[in-house]
Amino acid sequence: MLTVVPNYYTAFRCIGSRCRHNCCIGWEIDIDDTTLARYRALDGAWRQRFDAHVANDEVPHFITDESGRCPFLNAENLCDIQLELDDGCLCEICREHPRFHNRLPGRVESGLGLCCEEAARLILGQRELMHLCCSGTDEADDAILALRDHVIALLQDRTLSIPERCEAMLALCNTAMPQATPAEWARVLLQLERLDSAWEDTLLLLQNEWHTADLNGFRSHMSDRQTPYEQLLVYFVYRHFANADSVSSAAARACFAVLGYTVLEALGAVLFTKHGSFTFEQFCELARAFSAEVEYSDENLDILWDTLGGV
Repeated sequence: MLTVVPNYYTAFRCIGSRCRHNCCIGWEIDIDDTTLARYRALDGAWRQRFDAHVANDEVPHFITDESGRCPFLNAENLCDIQLELDDGCLCEICREHPRFHNRLPGRVESGLGLCCEEAARLILGQRELMHLCCSGTDEADDAILALRDHVIALLQDRTLSIPERCEAMLALCNTAMPQATPAEWARVLLQLERLDSAWEDTLLLLQNEWHTADLNGFRSHMSDRQTPYEQLLVYFVYRHFANADSVSSAAARACFAVLGYTVLEALGAVLFTKHGSFTFEQFCELARAFSAEVEYSDENLDILWDTLGGV
């Protein structure tokens, strides 16, 4: 079995109570069977507390309060389970987040999700080329993974502009983006399931003000800050390519990476035009929101795979 992680994977550290978008607020947190059995084996006050705050539905989950907070998130935005019990009593999703694991024949590929603000800073702030760290063995000859290797190498060709790299990637994958402006892509995204009303406001801003954006001026402003866009594209390709059913459906993943770049660059241009500046922190926040709203909904991804030509 081969295990694969990006070179930055082990550098991630949760910032806990300093996080502005706490993963224990606003998400439904499912509880895996093994952890649920641990909860049911407890006694006393902890057993009573779990009984009162766990919904025993088909998929058990914590019952959040009216503001969407996990019942075990204390006033300091720290987890009582982790503080007072141990990591073994955390459910799988809490132990792993924001890590993801793609389990493929003969290999497991892991990474960090952009939906976490600290992971976004780590991924997008990397100056060096992303490379994969592998351990174990895998003899499989996989056409999709081979294509992905070529795509990542192309996206990391710093002699080309980011738009040139996107065009070359699409050509390599024998595909093309549907013809649409960023404002039209905003309308597509507005039709998807949404987690946070702030994302709707962001998309409406893009839809309504794209026509005023100074894209050329923004690109000039960002001319010495292209690496975060490179890391964004490489992240999307690494995370999603290997899950494609075929080389042809992998093309939709290439288009998805370009869609993410297009929307986030356009939003940056709108904000730059309005305010005269655009910071790395703003870029990270836009990337985090896009990831949380799009990547973490299977329904949204399926719709976009279809829209972008996936099978």
